Amino acid sequence: MKQRIITAVVAAAVFLPIIMYGKSPFILLMYLIASVSLYEALKMRGLKVYSIPGLIALAVLWVFLIPELYIGIIHYIGYTKIELSFFAVLIFLTYTVITKNRFTYDDVAFSLLSILYIGIGFHYFMEIRLGEGVQFVFYALFIIWATDSGAYFIGKAIGKKKLWPDISPNKTVEGFLGGVLCAVIVGVVMTFFTDLDMSIPKLIVVTAILSIFGQMGDLVESALKRHYKVKDSGHILPGHGGMLDRFDSLLFVLPLLYFLL
Repeated sequence: MKQRIITAVVAAAVFLPIIMYGKSPFILLMYLIASVSLYEALKMRGLKVYSIPGLIALAVLWVFLIPELYIGIIHYIGYTKIELSFFAVLIFLTYTVITKNRFTYDDVAFSLLSILYIGIGFHYFMEIRLGEGVQFVFYALFIIWATDSGAYFIGKAIGKKKLWPDISPNKTVEGFLGGVLCAVIVGVVMTFFTDLDMSIPKLIVVTAILSIFGQMGDLVESALKRHYKVKDSGHILPGHGGMLDRFDSLLFVLPLLYFLL
C-alpha cells in the first residue's frame, strides 16, 4: 500500500500540471503513455514493439492519435487516417506471408484492435482537453477515482454477490452499484466548483453512464490479462502495474464523454 501511495503522489505531481498546462507538453505526454500502453498490449500477446509489425503498429497509433487541431498534417500528406490505416492492414497481411505465418492473421487482428482500443481512448483524451476544456478532464478523472474508491470500500463492507467471478473474482454487485452512487455524488458536488454546463438531471445520468462504462473498461482489461495469464500489463508504475492497468477505465470513459458532450 505504501508503494502504491508513493507512486500515485509522484505520478500526480507530474501528470496533473501537464494536463493543466495543455498544449504541446500534454500532447507529447499522451503520445508517450499511449505508446507504452501499446507496448504492454503487444507484450501480453508475445509480440515485440521493436519489430517490423510492432513499429508499423506504433506508426499507425501515432497517426490515429493526431488531434483534430493538427489534422492539417494528414491533409498535407494527401491521405486520411482511414486510408493510411487500410495501407497498414495490407502491410500487416503481407508480412504474414513473408514470415511464413510466424506472424499470423490472429496477430494482425490483435495488433489492429489494440491500436483502436488504445488510440481511440487517448485521441479523445486530447480532444476533450484541447477542445472542451480541462474541467471535463478532471470531471472524468474524479468520476473514475470516486467509482474505484466507492466500489472498493462499499464492496468490502457489504459486498456479497459476485459481479463477474470468471473475470474479476473480487468485484461484487454491491461494490459496482456503490461505485456508481459515489461517482454521482462527486459529480454533483463538482458542479459547485466548476462549470460543466449540464443541468443536474443530465449530469446525474451522464455520470452514472460514465461510471458504469468505466467499470466495464476495468473488466475488459482484466479479461485481457486473464486470457493471456498475466497479473499486470506492465511494471512501469510500482504498486500499480502498467499504463494499461491505470488507464483502462479512462479508455472507455473519455470517448463516451466526448460523444455525450
